[in-house]
Amino acid sequence: MSATLAATATTQRKRASTTGPRAFLRQLFARGQAQIGGAIVLLLVVAAIFAPVISPYDPYELRVGGLMEEPSRAHLFGTDDLGRDLFSRIVYGSRITLQIGTISVALAVLLGVAVGIAAGYYGGWVDALLMRFTDIMLTFPGFVLALAIVAILGPGLNNAMIAVGLGSFPGFARVVRGSALSVREMEYVTAGRVLGATGPPIMRRAILPNVLAPIIVLASLEFPAAVLTASALSFLGLGAQPPTPEWGALLVDARSYIRTAPHLINFPGGAIFFVVLAFNLLGNTLRDVLNPRLRNR
Repeated sequence: MSATLAATATTQRKRASTTGPRAFLRQLFARGQAQIGGAIVLLLVVAAIFAPVISPYDPYELRVGGLMEEPSRAHLFGTDDLGRDLFSRIVYGSRITLQIGTISVALAVLLGVAVGIAAGYYGGWVDALLMRFTDIMLTFPGFVLALAIVAILGPGLNNAMIAVGLGSFPGFARVVRGSALSVREMEYVTAGRVLGATGPPIMRRAILPNVLAPIIVLASLEFPAAVLTASALSFLGLGAQPPTPEWGALLVDARSYIRTAPHLINFPGGAIFFVVLAFNLLGNTLRDVLNPRLRNR
């Protein structure tokens, strides 16, 4: 008996070493793409948390005598047309970037998961009604839909995040519905119905945990899209309003000086580029690791 228990424990330890969060993180960051993306994301998070420590100046401080200075030791990224330190504004802008991506994607996930699970589990007229509404939303390009929503709600950072989230949820709804359709036919879901479990508990306890993988992958890929969309809205004057140091808004302020002071365009544009690249690299690697068909490629 003791030998059997020992063998069972050994088997469980081996299984735990090949599954679970630690094994997943090892598989994820064993790939170069995830290492590069993770390093950039970590840098973004550190900059957002320690912005007051990292920034040498107040991002809103005006200096009349130092307008549009070139990058130097005193001002690593130079100054803008009002004499504000560009490096400090970009560092503080990392907080806004994380806020935009997190809130927008969280809103899209909540709405998309609720609609997708309900449609996939109940089927029938519920599925038809919810999916026809989702199809109507999908007929509009994501940016055009967000533009229309923020035009109705009014300009501002909060409204831009709501618009981006509402414009992104149809994609989550379609993915979650497809996964829910297959999971609802599993034996444990049928057993739950036989034992008297109602729809919401089954959806929460049996279906939702089994559709988390595609949700995580899609969320990691939607994060950079949300950042780009919010930056584009700010560029059009419908997102973050001056003097908020949002990276898209910084590009708006700098567009008149693209030839005379290119650093005003290069540094905010570069920040957007690297953050979008980082989350795309992480998202692609997550997709490969969570997909058994792509895991060993």
